[in-house]
Order: sequence, then C-alpha cells, then structure tokens
Amino acid sequence: MVSAHVVLGVAAIAVCAGAAVLGFVSYRRGTGAGPIVVHALTLAQTALIGQAALGLLLLSEGRRAPDRLHYTYGALALGVALAPWFYAPGEWQKRLLWFAVTTLVAGALAVRAFMTGS
Repeated sequence: MVSAHVVLGVAAIAVCAGAAVLGFVSYRRGTGAGPIVVHALTLAQTALIGQAALGLLLLSEGRRAPDRLHYTYGALALGVALAPWFYAPGEWQKRLLWFAVTTLVAGALAVRAFMTGS
C-alpha cells in the first residue's frame, strides 16, 4: 500500500504541473477554459483527494511518515487545491487564473510532502 501511495504521489505531482501549465496557457490566450483544461484541473484535485485518502488508510494501519511535516504539506496541498471553489472571483478569466495558480502551488506542496515522506 505504501508503494501505491508513492506512485499516486508522483502522478499527483505530474498532473498538477500539467494542469497548471494548461491553465496558464489558456489564460494567456484568453480563450477560456475548454473541456481539456477543466478536466485536467479536476483530475489534479481528484488525484490530491485520492492521495489524502490513501494516506489516511495508511495511518489507520499504523504506518506513519518518518517526518511529521509530511502530514502538514499534504493537508496544505489539498486545501490549496480546493480553495478556489470558495474564494475565486466570478469572472471566468480571473477564476481560471486562480485555479491554475492554486494547482501549481498544490503541486509544489505535494513535491515537498513527497520529500518529507521518503
């Protein structure tokens, strides 16, 4: 189960980076978030939710990360990725930028969580 957590962690980092790039490109072009961008951003959030759920399953089995900061960075990554649903402005272009930026920050926090969990 630990190996699945590691694999999902790498996948979450890659998906967050890719989704953020797609979001920034779409914002820069001013074309709006098409279905690919929307699905990529949603996939990034879903990967982070799955990663947190798998981490909680590992905790329930008594497996703990070597560094307690791992939990902090993981929770912050998930919280940052979900924050635009509550705080992003209603105007579509600014909203897209919020989602792209927070997805990039969530990916960076996931990298840090990965480093503290090894």
